[in-house]
Amino acid sequence: MSSSEEPLATASVTADDGAGGEGRAEAGTEAGAGTGREAIVRAARRAFTLRPYAEVTMRGIAADAGVSPSLIVKRFGSKEALFNTVADFRSAADELFADELFAAAPAVLGRHLVLTMVGLRDRLRGDPLLRVVFSLGIEDERTLLRARFREQVTDRLAARLTGPDAQLRAELIAGQLLGLGATLSLHRPDGAGSHATPERLADLYAPGLQRLIDGA
Repeated sequence: MSSSEEPLATASVTADDGAGGEGRAEAGTEAGAGTGREAIVRAARRAFTLRPYAEVTMRGIAADAGVSPSLIVKRFGSKEALFNTVADFRSAADELFADELFAAAPAVLGRHLVLTMVGLRDRLRGDPLLRVVFSLGIEDERTLLRARFREQVTDRLAARLTGPDAQLRAELIAGQLLGLGATLSLHRPDGAGSHATPERLADLYAPGLQRLIDGA
């Protein structure tokens, strides 16, 4: 994996990083060391889950965490080392969407999946499924995160399904959700999907998902 992180002096914070500005970048430096580390890990999980690896900067993570970039370097050493620390997708999935995504009874899970993913796209300003599976530019990163995504998200969904071919159905459900996210992203901002309500999207899209959930 490449560790070509841009120099901190020139690193930039993009709007999607959710940064609160440089004014709070020093807020969590050495006071409360444990809290500072936890904030860095949470911010890094958000960044690496929602953005391509190459677009994530140490300064952006620092601003989101409310710490100084130098503290991240002191604690983790490099962007690559920080990525390796947070690449386990279980925590990111739990924090960002998995608990919400699966928080429905199987009989209504299809509609819940659609409504939840559309809501999360708006709230997170991006599709977490698409980001995790497709956005990383280096093959080693993609392989690692996809494997952990499969283990910690797809397998988790499969465990909720009853009947035959649960793993296959879980993979197909994940594919359907990826397809929904890709379609909404491809046709934004003027596509019909951009103007449809979440409820209308669920009316049209959820029955196919529900059939996979039911195993019918």
